[in-house]
Amino acid sequence: MGTKKAAARKKSWKELPPAARTGTIVIGAAQLAFLAAAQRDLSRRPDEQIRGSKMFWRLATLVNFIGPGCYFAFGRKRLPAVTGK
Repeated sequence: MGTKKAAARKKSWKELPPAARTGTIVIGAAQLAFLAAAQRDLSRRPDEQIRGSKMFWRLATLVNFIGPGCYFAFGRKRLPAVTGK
């Protein structure tokens, strides 16, 4: 029984096909943009409009995609709709 070490070996950046490199860069940039948007919103939003502490949400947003998504979905309190009447 031979092991498949060659197949299980991780590829270096140079060994990846161009499409995989491009995809990695795009996903990384999207993650950073999502993180920056959440952190910026936390900085500008008053404490009263956030569920829980800002420090908790700042740390939670560091979890890739899930953290910022949870902050935008559950961490912000919904403000009452403003009517123009």
